[in-house]
Amino acid sequence: MILKLVLEDGSIFSGYSFGYPLSTSGEVVFNTGMVGYTESLTDPSYSGQIPVLTYPIIGNYGVPDFNKEDGLYECFESEKIHIKGLVVAELSAEYSHWNAVDSLSGWLYKNKVPGIGGIDTRCLTKKLRERGTMSGKIVQENEYIDFFDPSKENMVSGVSIREPILYQAGSKRVAVIDCGCKMNIINSLLKLNVSVLRVPWDYNDLLREKVDGFLISNGPGDPKQCTSTINIVKDLMRKNTPILGICLGSQIMALSGGAETYKLKFGHRSQNQPCIRVGTKRCYITSQNHGYVVDSRSLSEEWEPWFFNANDGTNEGIRHKTKPFYSVQFHPEAAPGPTDTSFLFKEFVASL
Repeated sequence: MILKLVLEDGSIFSGYSFGYPLSTSGEVVFNTGMVGYTESLTDPSYSGQIPVLTYPIIGNYGVPDFNKEDGLYECFESEKIHIKGLVVAELSAEYSHWNAVDSLSGWLYKNKVPGIGGIDTRCLTKKLRERGTMSGKIVQENEYIDFFDPSKENMVSGVSIREPILYQAGSKRVAVIDCGCKMNIINSLLKLNVSVLRVPWDYNDLLREKVDGFLISNGPGDPKQCTSTINIVKDLMRKNTPILGICLGSQIMALSGGAETYKLKFGHRSQNQPCIRVGTKRCYITSQNHGYVVDSRSLSEEWEPWFFNANDGTNEGIRHKTKPFYSVQFHPEAAPGPTDTSFLFKEFVASL
């Protein structure tokens, strides 16, 4: 079946259909990662988006078994695929890996997610870099559907859990505010023998819970839409209990502290983003997936930048000067990606 990828600027890319035969619309973004499509596609931060995978061959190692009784997946970040659609240059119909049980196309079909292949992803990525992120749609010939813009909606409310979940481990306990939390954030804490109380994004009883620290998770969309979470974090900051923010969590922490955020032209989505710790020459290679960022110039005197991106100089983390509040824009749980910054979890646990 022939499909078309139509961008809001009128650009049209023709390709072939794979996955589920369905028309869809979302925010078209590009990801330069070479591996890790199972982790990325199940990352709730991609909700409402149509990723363009720039690596030329996708699907060659298939998809592993999704079933795991405790729900703490290693190769998946949640229980389902969150993307609206997928764009690739070449789909590998054959796959080879010792733990693969399905093809990428078959997995997408079972989750009712469409894909379009045969696209000149280099040309498309150059357009997105020059024009910026755009809404787009994958459609059949002469079919019409509206463009969807996830930045205008509260995407977090659609991916957060509804009721608290407790993952029992050690005596220390961290409350994770689930704004679209990746499972490997929770896994990283459990591996350090820390129990995790996972709560919804708008959980108003958080101050009543007996915990030793708080973590604000990653998630999709514009952080300014998460007014309930911002107000909850403002209340948490009246205490001296350690707080760690990751990705969207960093932006929410900044907004709670009185700073501002803004949307990047085309975002950071890859596993090789270089980040430098402020005041040092130490560079860490990080995994990232975000379209918004903290405006370092808007930080009050109580806060300071912690990391910055070596490519474009944008903020990659903040910390409070006197209280144990700190956050990073990248993903220290590193799934997929390098393990350069996994030490941040150890530092956070040590502060509890």
